Amino acid sequence: MVKVTFKPPPGTPGKAWPAIAMGLFVAFGGVLFGYDTGTISGIIAMDYWKQEFSTQPDLSITAAEDSLIVSILSAGTFFGALMAAPFGDMLGRRMGLLVAVGFVFNLGVILQTASTRQPLFIAGRFFAGLGVGLISALIPMYQSETAPKWIRGVIVGCYQLAITIGLFLAAIVNNATKDRMDSGSYRIPIAVQFLWAIILIAGLLVLPESPRYLIKRDKYDEAAKALGKLRRLSPDHPAVVEELNEVQANHLYEMSLGKSTYMDCFKGTVGKRLLTGCLLQSLQQLTGVNFIFYYGTQYFKRAGFQDPFIISVITNCVNVASTFPGLYMVEKLGRRNLLLMGAIGMCFCQYVVAITGTVAGTTDLPAQRASIAFVCFYIFFFASSWGPVAWVVTGELFPLKARAKCLSMTTASNWLLNWAIAYSTPYMVDEKGANLQSKVFFVWGTFCFVCIAFVWLMIYETKGLSLEQVDELYGVVGKAWKSKSFVPQISFQDVDQATQRHMSLSEIGAGQTRKRSVQHDESVAATEKV
Repeated sequence: MVKVTFKPPPGTPGKAWPAIAMGLFVAFGGVLFGYDTGTISGIIAMDYWKQEFSTQPDLSITAAEDSLIVSILSAGTFFGALMAAPFGDMLGRRMGLLVAVGFVFNLGVILQTASTRQPLFIAGRFFAGLGVGLISALIPMYQSETAPKWIRGVIVGCYQLAITIGLFLAAIVNNATKDRMDSGSYRIPIAVQFLWAIILIAGLLVLPESPRYLIKRDKYDEAAKALGKLRRLSPDHPAVVEELNEVQANHLYEMSLGKSTYMDCFKGTVGKRLLTGCLLQSLQQLTGVNFIFYYGTQYFKRAGFQDPFIISVITNCVNVASTFPGLYMVEKLGRRNLLLMGAIGMCFCQYVVAITGTVAGTTDLPAQRASIAFVCFYIFFFASSWGPVAWVVTGELFPLKARAKCLSMTTASNWLLNWAIAYSTPYMVDEKGANLQSKVFFVWGTFCFVCIAFVWLMIYETKGLSLEQVDELYGVVGKAWKSKSFVPQISFQDVDQATQRHMSLSEIGAGQTRKRSVQHDESVAATEKV
């Protein structure tokens, strides 16, 4: 059984807190992500904003305008996520984040704050989305490459915690300004984002670059200094040298098998991992969580709920609080078990909300209370499982040579489905469209059922493994449900690149195990003779 602690395992050289502190700080970028996606739910429901930005005589926002304004952010994040690969590989993980936050994201915030009509507001949301897309791929990449393996899941999972905090802060600020009948009603919530950007930029200026990225760029000495800073050890300390040599040997082995082009990302076990990551991120969105955070205020308002802004604050409180159990369980239960538990819980809650709303109607007070209760239960299951763990798993899946490209594509999958849901939802629930109303929860519940089968068939357990050992896991274990019994056998430093590169990892592992066994027997025999 794994004990979740911030103390490193006994005998671990150096200090753990610098790497933990840096990983947790970088997770703060999730506040930008969550806050930016959370503000729009309240802004488009504000009376003053509708009065200023409406193009209709009755000062309403049409379903088409609603879809475009909300979903354009997700369109920007899709392209931003795809751009994260060249950003992360050419500029570095750290410098890529600086450019994404300092220039791209802030440009979007400036345009939104200055806008008084829809076109400029929409352009601002696109550029803000572009920045958020870059951030959403680069942050888990940086965290997974710098965090110690025994607490990597918690650190990467904190990115989702920061997203939930951002959503919660957006709900608070929206609720505080919703009754203002001046431009401050929407400009204040939007401009607050400058504060989050300044905090992140200040920290990135002093953080080290990812040691694994520096190894990828053949900068061994700089990688040793960066890892030494993360572990509070000298660059020539044996523990630093050992860890870097294993990273370098693994990278050289991967590169000996072929180049890291985009086409190579779709071949072999990397292709299998890419499919897993893309489906995982897509299904995270298809669980329907962003229906609540994008359109929750409008949905509850149209359904006759009293004070929908307060309900939005409540659901965001649940979202934040529920992420903490997930951070504990991701190392306690493991990635696979936690995702299974979350999918089953979400499926049940979504169907209850759908049945309650369809049979009893949303105007019935007991039915309203039951719906809100099970929406909160659903958010608990999501925030403690699929919310953080999707980012943890995708951050761990890929070899160094293809990590930036594959992570950008998995994150882009998340945002593509995010955009599709944001764009289509008004048409699904609006009276002039499909008019599903509460029946839309049947759709999300069905996808949650699909999530159960997906986890069982495709999610490997990567708890407690180094990123290099994950490569061995996928090379040796063919079926996801057998991954729990995997025990690492390969030391990539002992792999002969000239003679063994065409051998499978299982063959290399078996050979190294035999060699260690022979050496052990010889050592025992020598001891007995003495």
